[in-house]
Amino acid sequence: MIPRARHLAAAALSGVLLMAPALMGTAFTGTADASAAGKVYAVSLAKTKADVQKVADYWKPERLKKADSYSPATPGSQAAPAPTGSSAGAVNVPSQAAAAQLGSRAVAPAAPQKGAARTMGKVFFRFGDKEYWCSASAVAAKNHSVVATAGHCAYDPRQGSAAQFWIFVPNPGANGTTPDGIYVGSSISMHEDWPGKNDYDYDYAFVTVHRGFTWEKQGDGYVAKDVGKLQDNVGGQGLELSRKHPVSRIDAFGYAAGPQPDGTRPFTGEALVSCVGSTRKAVAPGLDLDFGVQLAPCNFSKGASGGPWLFNWQAAQKLGSLIGVNSLTWNRDAKGEFDAVSSPYFSVVTGEVYRHAAAQTTPANVT
Repeated sequence: MIPRARHLAAAALSGVLLMAPALMGTAFTGTADASAAGKVYAVSLAKTKADVQKVADYWKPERLKKADSYSPATPGSQAAPAPTGSSAGAVNVPSQAAAAQLGSRAVAPAAPQKGAARTMGKVFFRFGDKEYWCSASAVAAKNHSVVATAGHCAYDPRQGSAAQFWIFVPNPGANGTTPDGIYVGSSISMHEDWPGKNDYDYDYAFVTVHRGFTWEKQGDGYVAKDVGKLQDNVGGQGLELSRKHPVSRIDAFGYAAGPQPDGTRPFTGEALVSCVGSTRKAVAPGLDLDFGVQLAPCNFSKGASGGPWLFNWQAAQKLGSLIGVNSLTWNRDAKGEFDAVSSPYFSVVTGEVYRHAAAQTTPANVT
């Protein structure tokens, strides 16, 4: 029997415990991950004005008022089928040599046109007949329209299908209010090994979104009012790739909501929470996580999935450099509270996925 002290419990941020072996505190450079196969898997969500209108109509204020009662997304660990469906397609990216040219180049954070940055928020979507939500953040991009989140917050490899009715709501308010707009997802960009293999080394997604809108009361109904592009309204976090670990300080954020292992519920999911810690390597063979990065201490629970890890966080500007997203939560000492969270390693391959999302265009007006 393995002594209890040598067990580390890893959980996809749904709260389902999955066991992983004890980890050593050695430095992690991520060079092995940089040699992974480089293909972007792109999935269309809502392309036409009619598509966007359908999603918008689904998320009328009456439904948004119930948003806090929806369930955080529930990732799983069983084997995944190969992706299917006419809406998806693999896109070849440049060769390894070309990808290496991106190196660890950082994308600079971007301030909004007015006020301080307000990049963090929730994504709402549906799988089957049930609504879910996750955490996410806006990322600076040339199309001013990119959201970063966990892969399991946009695509379910077990079913081989993308989320339906996907929206991003930055800085969500009480009772379903959307002070900075609602942004309908246009397309998902992922590494092919997330939809193809359910590989947690690639549990991240960059979602290109349409121009935002807010609902305005008009008579007995509501009319959508265009509010412009996401980055112009809330700013965008920077992006850094291939950073060597350990890192002495990372600030992580998310809308944590689920119970701790002992059943206590310190978080409600209604407010953005944060944790600060240092990093080390994370491995969970049962989830194909070979090049993960673990952040501790951090007691995030389900709901925090997809929330950003930010290096060089500047609290006054509310901006930093995205270096990961919440993917798995850990109970390393097998006690009553989660004590760490992990992210896939952001390598040059991640950069290619991001660049695909940043190059997508959307209609000039969809309202």
